[in-house]
Amino acid sequence: MPNATVSKSIQMLEQHLGVRLLERNTRRVGVTADGAAYYERTRHLMSELEDIEATLGRSQRSPRGSLRVDTGGSTASAVIIPALPDFRSRYPDIQVQLSVTDRTLDLVGENIDCAIRSVADDPALVTKRLGSLRWTTCASPEFLRRHGVPKHPTDISKKEFPVAGYFSARTGLVQPLRFLDQGELIEVPATNSVLVNESNAHLAAGLVGLGLIHTMDFNVRPWIERGELRPVLESYRPTPLEVYIVYPPSRRLSTKVRVFVEWVSSIYAAMDGE
Repeated sequence: MPNATVSKSIQMLEQHLGVRLLERNTRRVGVTADGAAYYERTRHLMSELEDIEATLGRSQRSPRGSLRVDTGGSTASAVIIPALPDFRSRYPDIQVQLSVTDRTLDLVGENIDCAIRSVADDPALVTKRLGSLRWTTCASPEFLRRHGVPKHPTDISKKEFPVAGYFSARTGLVQPLRFLDQGELIEVPATNSVLVNESNAHLAAGLVGLGLIHTMDFNVRPWIERGELRPVLESYRPTPLEVYIVYPPSRRLSTKVRVFVEWVSSIYAAMDGE
């Protein structure tokens, strides 16, 4: 659009709202506080309008638009991104925006379409189970040469094996070391050599020999197969972790959310119980 047309449209909008959206001088144009607030509110409305239009007509057969998905670092790098070319080939008009964080975000407040989580405790969100994922405890071969190999979970505390621990970015709580011993759940105290709050950093800590790591099997399996990590205490694995996809009720009719949920469900179904 010509600059003059844009300028006239904005002036008409300012008159309608009764506020200044832009600050103008001879050198530059800047956004006012009211303008920034108006933009933040209206961009969510425009996203909602895009979703409504995507449920109509041909868009049901060929969904389009941006799809914002929130997930943790290891899930993004080890599960979603490797499979994403398949999703893109099926739905080339959907632009996937991965919000990668191990924090729990406000889906409605941050305009996120859906999230993959291990905890589904928000009754305000629609929840669908994706599957369950195995735990693995492992360490680098060099670490195990230096410290030995634990034969029982209690060896971790009795022999003071260093552990590269994980703590929640949201609560600050350290992830406990839980195992099953003849069907009985046991929790083992640990000496944490280092603590991290992001899953890829957790993996990196294990690879460089900072300690044992207790994490999802899919996150470490490629390095185990290459010999860069060795699993321990395999007969004491705890109960697999349940995984869910959640989304706001307003996204229930969104075609792009529906096709993503179906697609990611098939991925986790293949992983479930591996």
